[in-house]
Amino acid sequence: MELLMLGLNHKTAPVDVRERFSIPKAAVKSGLANLGKYEGILEAVVLSTCNRSEMYAVVENPERDLATLKQFLFDLTGNEEDIDEYLYHYADEACVQHLFQVASSLDSLVLGEGQILSQVKEAYAMSREAGTTSTVLNTLFHRAIATGKRVRTETRIQFNSVSVSYAAVELAREALGELHEASALIFGAGKMAELTAQHLISHGVKKIYVTNRHIERAELLAAQFGGEAVLFEEAMKRAVDVDVIVTSTGAPHYVIKPWETRQLMSKRKGRQLFLIDIAVPRDVDPEVGEIKGVTLYNIDALEEVVDEHIEERRHEARQAEKIVQEEVDSIMERFQYLSFRPLMARLSDRCERIRAREVKRASSKLPDLNEEQWRQVEHMSRMIVRKILRMPMMKLNSAAGTENEQFYIEAMRALFKLDTIGETANSEEHDCYRYAQQ
Repeated sequence: MELLMLGLNHKTAPVDVRERFSIPKAAVKSGLANLGKYEGILEAVVLSTCNRSEMYAVVENPERDLATLKQFLFDLTGNEEDIDEYLYHYADEACVQHLFQVASSLDSLVLGEGQILSQVKEAYAMSREAGTTSTVLNTLFHRAIATGKRVRTETRIQFNSVSVSYAAVELAREALGELHEASALIFGAGKMAELTAQHLISHGVKKIYVTNRHIERAELLAAQFGGEAVLFEEAMKRAVDVDVIVTSTGAPHYVIKPWETRQLMSKRKGRQLFLIDIAVPRDVDPEVGEIKGVTLYNIDALEEVVDEHIEERRHEARQAEKIVQEEVDSIMERFQYLSFRPLMARLSDRCERIRAREVKRASSKLPDLNEEQWRQVEHMSRMIVRKILRMPMMKLNSAAGTENEQFYIEAMRALFKLDTIGETANSEEHDCYRYAQQ
């Protein structure tokens, strides 16, 4: 059993590829519910954000099951185009290292940003709820989240960090100059939209409009900043008077199209319009950027703004990398014993069944024992089993990760007939990572 991950992100794939392989929450839930159809994948977590689509899995054979994991990605996204040039994959320690860097925001578009840790937590929670994690991924993601928290506590990597929403507002400021006389329209009412509104207000924008398909959500966000909610169907009409539009919806299709933008520009009497699309999938049809008077930026354009501030955080990133490596070394030492856990569990279970059966038999021959005496018998029998198993368990642990590992696994199976308890060796392998939940 080995760890394997497959994915693409802002470093390996442009936004037009990332949007085609972004994974909506509904698709994640559906895919996890059907994980049993993918032979060789024993556990899985799917992490999908605006800048990455990644799958973490416990597999039987990394070389064989990489193709299965890739098919899982295709099925989740509904696409099967050739994207090998944009994909990366890591196994075992490299997989652990990558996840810990992701959770610590060391692999983010914005070094030190805080949103990714929440996204890792959410991805893990969804998979845990779907029942697709057990001993290995539970251990891995608990430690990844703890590592992310430790990095944020022990370094100042987040203090000089800029967010995607901040970078979007910086683009607007560079384009328009000071924003004190500007007005803005925000498409979307989620966390990214809220952060964008905060930065716009802090830069002095005089008026904010918020639109969303659910008007009540737009009203709530607008109320926080003294803005005005706009019906989604009326948004482009209101845009006649605004200077900048920022889009951050979760729509699977374009919400701003060329024909309606041309209509809008004909009414603006030559006033320029700045559109900043920070959504993935994109909210604005790329053709809109070709319309006279329109300047369109997408999320990839934010890298220039981010890079201006990166030097301030590189020292803290080096400190964070040391923390990540400490945590990777620690968990890899722990993982070396996991290969024996199913065997130990089965041996313990078998001995417990024997112990319980013999105590039950003895009870019919010792009718005069009181409740306290029976507790002593139970305790004594458990201690006998524990002490008998102590030496074999220690021997198994000492062999973990060595050339003798497989020898001891086979020897213990043969000596204690651990493959004849009513389960096949194959089912043992599939069930071993569910043991912790039982």
